[in-house]
Amino acid sequence: LPVPEAKFETVVAKPSEIQKEMVQELSKRAAEIHSGAVDASVDNMLCVTNDGRKIGLDVRLMNPMLPDDPNSKLNVCVQNVLKIWEEGKDQKLTQLLFCDLSTPKNDGTFNVYDDIKAKLIAAGVPEKEIAFIHDADSEAKKKELFAKVRTGQVRVLMGSTQKMGAGTNCQDRLVALHHLDVGWRPSDMTQRNGRIIRQGNQNKEVQIYQYVTEGTFDAYLYQTLENKQKFISQIMTSKSPVRSCDDVDETAL
Repeated sequence: LPVPEAKFETVVAKPSEIQKEMVQELSKRAAEIHSGAVDASVDNMLCVTNDGRKIGLDVRLMNPMLPDDPNSKLNVCVQNVLKIWEEGKDQKLTQLLFCDLSTPKNDGTFNVYDDIKAKLIAAGVPEKEIAFIHDADSEAKKKELFAKVRTGQVRVLMGSTQKMGAGTNCQDRLVALHHLDVGWRPSDMTQRNGRIIRQGNQNKEVQIYQYVTEGTFDAYLYQTLENKQKFISQIMTSKSPVRSCDDVDETAL
């Protein structure tokens, strides 16, 4: 069945000085945890990994008082979304943004979703054309939202893998998909990409952007994902005589 051809592009953002310092801090914490100097209830590798993901996305997730880096991957993504929004105006082409971290809480704390929305509105995107999957809290509302994306009334839809991965049918006008962060499992990324590489999409060619901040946990997470995929592929193909495999999680952390 005909599906659009996807062009993948990895967008690499340079880390700010603050990000570099924070990543250094993570290595110190990791070293202390490994040496057994810290109680696991105080700090552990999972906390370090989560903080590492936050730092790679936006330092304001660690401390909302920190400055907004104009070259952060968040801002690079906003620029891309704006450019594609402008170019696809006539055909009302749509875009999806995936981000599992920092979902909107509606309690006034800093989050990536509201930040991106505010920047898009400031740059001229009408507020009614931007939506969060989190606002559609029932099946009926979801259907209504997806229908709006299919017709191009909503042109930028943001969500997490969990809420917008499987069962999201809004591909008709989708021309670009943005991965602001990376899922924990290869299947997460397959689910995400499956929203746009889908029959029924009117576009012959689509763009998939993966945003990475250099020198942060981003590269490490993609590496982990690749390792996991290798394990899975070994088991799934009959070529290699592997009968069992260990999950890479424990060792990677």
